[in-house]
Amino acid sequence: MSLAVVRSRAPASGRAPEVTVEVHLANGLPSFSIVGLPDLEVRESRERVRAALQNCSFEFPVRRITVNLAPADLPKESGRFDLPIALGILAASGQIPPCALGEREFAGELSLTGALRPMRGAFAMACGAARGFRDLARARHASRGPAGGEDASVQIAEARASDDLPELYLPAASAAEAALVPGVAVFGAADLPSLCAHLSGAQDGRLSPIAACVPEPENAVSPAPDMADVIGQQGARRALEVAAAGGHHVLMVGPPGAGKSMLAARLPSLLPPMTDDEALSSAALLSASAHGFSPAHWRRRPFRAPHHSSSAAALVGGRNPPQPGEITLAHLGVLFLDELPEFDRHVLETLREPLEAGRITVSRAAQHVDFPAACQLVAAMNPCPCGWRGDPGGRCRCTPEIAARYLRKLSGPLLDRIDIQIELPALMPNELSARSSEIGEPSASIARRVEQARARQVARQGKTNRELNGREIDELCQLDAAAELLLREASERFRWSARAYYRVLKVARTIADLASSAMPTAAHIAEAIQYRRVFSAP
Repeated sequence: MSLAVVRSRAPASGRAPEVTVEVHLANGLPSFSIVGLPDLEVRESRERVRAALQNCSFEFPVRRITVNLAPADLPKESGRFDLPIALGILAASGQIPPCALGEREFAGELSLTGALRPMRGAFAMACGAARGFRDLARARHASRGPAGGEDASVQIAEARASDDLPELYLPAASAAEAALVPGVAVFGAADLPSLCAHLSGAQDGRLSPIAACVPEPENAVSPAPDMADVIGQQGARRALEVAAAGGHHVLMVGPPGAGKSMLAARLPSLLPPMTDDEALSSAALLSASAHGFSPAHWRRRPFRAPHHSSSAAALVGGRNPPQPGEITLAHLGVLFLDELPEFDRHVLETLREPLEAGRITVSRAAQHVDFPAACQLVAAMNPCPCGWRGDPGGRCRCTPEIAARYLRKLSGPLLDRIDIQIELPALMPNELSARSSEIGEPSASIARRVEQARARQVARQGKTNRELNGREIDELCQLDAAAELLLREASERFRWSARAYYRVLKVARTIADLASSAMPTAAHIAEAIQYRRVFSAP
């Protein structure tokens, strides 16, 4: 047989689309060509595969070798196609049985000795294989008609029970993270000979599926920072509780050392535990990125804190082919921007659309990719360049013009999209000295209230309050006369835009959920107004 077909997947934006590797051996002058929009790393596979086959005592065919990576319009990158190309050559030349490849999927980078190196995107690839299996089961169920048998979910459950799951073969060092994905059988191989022995049916070379090993929270890389470590700042602690309950964006303004960064780092500990779908989605994005994913971070909310020198491409995504940025890597977690005015204004303006929509589309000439970006923005800044504006000791030497120029780095449309804007006062010496005798409320207690408030929102509207649109806000935030009068007077005094008006309503709805109130009251509206006054005064 001179033709072999091997299935694999590309690491495209966490979706891991299927790629078919077709290997054809023909007579003619010896050559080795790879087609199908490969990048430089993929084209270099020719030399790695040739050396690996020869060093593993396989025969490298002295023929005209053509490798096609389909679909041809999908850019292919990374060295993950080394393994399927090598297996395709072995199957096409009859050195392993072609039927052993079947519907199995393979990925891995080969060393010159034939060893399989770790690869990024293993988790995303497993998610893609499991998703493809589910889609196939549903398609078969639909083709059988309403009376054709059991539901697709029943077929999937039966397949799992009978071990009839899609098989994914990866380097042994990358198989552990992929094994966390349910609905796929993951096999880890140390090198090419051991994998070929398994595919050939050798009894002493059989590989076994990797069992999922989910680390316990206490065995994670490091324990999550606890809110009990924060000294004072009761107003900011309450604001973060409201933000966590409703998924709201937060801006903290205060002098150096007030605890802005410390509070931001503790927001993930207040968020509800990730659901199965959320954990899979977040891990798939991290796995396909250059940063990678560690099983120790399974089910932990991401916390991304890029430096203020980051470019727009680093923050929202870019390159060619498009790669996710920090706002996507923080999906379902927290994106912390410290020293907000120090970011380039153009970079900050790119955040406006994803903060509103929860998604971002990165377009290039050849393709465009839609990345999820449903994260919580937490930003921190000083009130002026020196940081001491308003200090009673008179340490600030910034003129009003300098302070105004500093604040003008933040545009009105961007600030409009930040639901909660609070000021943090400087900590007094007596607060610091009372630390040992006065311990704040721990994150676990706050998280329980947050989880209950989130549960009310999901039961009522199926999403967080931050995601409500105008019509839904009108239905779910019906105010009595006193609350409506208070909100209208505040809107007129602070000259809020329509967006700011509705965002105050959303925050009030979240405060009501924390208080188990059916509708926001005047007290809830008053508290929400207090969270919107930093940049509101004329």
